[in-house]
Amino acid sequence: MARPVAYPESIEPLVRFVEETAPEHIVARTHDRLAAGTPVRDMLLASGLAVVRSSDLPPGHHGGPLHPLSGLHAVRHIAARLPGEYARLPVIQNVAVANKHIHSPAMGPFILPEAQPVSEQDSVEATLEAFRTAAGRGVYHACDHYYLYLLERLSPMQVLEHLLHVAIPKNQIDDHYFLFPVFTWRALEYFGWDYARYLGRAPVRYVTRPTMPASLDDVDGLIAQFGLLERDLRFATGEDETASITALADAIGRCSKFSEVPGLLARALADGLSLEGAGEALSAGGSTLFLRSQTGNPMDVHINTGANTRRYLLRQPELSLRTKLRALLVWHTGPEVLMAQRMLAPDVQPEPERVAALRPRAQNDLLDDIEALIARLPVGERLPKGNLATWRSTDEVKQAAALAQQYANAGYAPEALIARLGKIACRDN
Repeated sequence: MARPVAYPESIEPLVRFVEETAPEHIVARTHDRLAAGTPVRDMLLASGLAVVRSSDLPPGHHGGPLHPLSGLHAVRHIAARLPGEYARLPVIQNVAVANKHIHSPAMGPFILPEAQPVSEQDSVEATLEAFRTAAGRGVYHACDHYYLYLLERLSPMQVLEHLLHVAIPKNQIDDHYFLFPVFTWRALEYFGWDYARYLGRAPVRYVTRPTMPASLDDVDGLIAQFGLLERDLRFATGEDETASITALADAIGRCSKFSEVPGLLARALADGLSLEGAGEALSAGGSTLFLRSQTGNPMDVHINTGANTRRYLLRQPELSLRTKLRALLVWHTGPEVLMAQRMLAPDVQPEPERVAALRPRAQNDLLDDIEALIARLPVGERLPKGNLATWRSTDEVKQAAALAQQYANAGYAPEALIARLGKIACRDN
């Protein structure tokens, strides 16, 4: 008979608090626990463990443990940036979302059962082959058991490598097949790898579910065309690459078709740009594309989260070069990244003339004006009878971006802007 997965006694009571507190009380009671001294790490760990054990994975990607786990890395960092009571707000929000999913009739009741490691012939290679076969057939229960065995025999990053063999092609179907496991691994770096046997099961079960076939033939062809696996690619960037990174970022940011991006990246790598430099250019160029996007739907934020996760993978010495290149070169294929392509402004945003027309402001005045403008922004303009994908951003959104550009042009401290935006994001989440 199956039994619910049991957690270490040191964290189990706090997990039960997240699971069992009524949704109408979870915000206040989480605040009280944090105010009484419960460490942020413990509260976030309990939130993750609770939503994994007591909330089912969604048919798509909204609900269950997916976003609560994926957000843990950002939540713990934004909590560390914010002052005073604000530092508790992102933590409370993560707990509240986990609790909401646990109590939602669309996602439960659900219990993640205890599972035992299963191998084939007590062999890592044979078990990996069985894992690949099961993943190809969408037999995620078997993959769950194989994962637990592999976790005992391989390092966490080696396990992620094999999970990414399944996840990277599926990025074309849904960005979250790639994002979910990578963000979970980033959270596990914070909590400790002992918790991989609990938290890691959710992305494993999600990534190995049955989907339509997805091929990497185009990406592998590009890698072969530029001989990227045969070259001694530079890893670390440096000041000597500033001009090359800037040029590549500018080229990416001016693309009208996102399918142009892999070729730009591959050629730059073949010409000697480092892997880190390529990741940096993708971040900067992708941010330019995001600013050019005229959608009122925030899903195209995966332009940025997708670049961030890839830069993380590029830094991992245990991951193979092939996996790093494949991950980098499928960035543009996620449906929520491609959404932005349909509504791109013809040129870089915000318009330089809009920024130039702004009156000069001191740093704190400019921060206050940015916050005030965002606070009064209207909801995105929705086309008649249109779905979420048809929402358009308003002109006020462009004005907020222009103020942020003015802030950057003035050379003001980036940390102050990031902290202010963090406070705003916590209020709006």
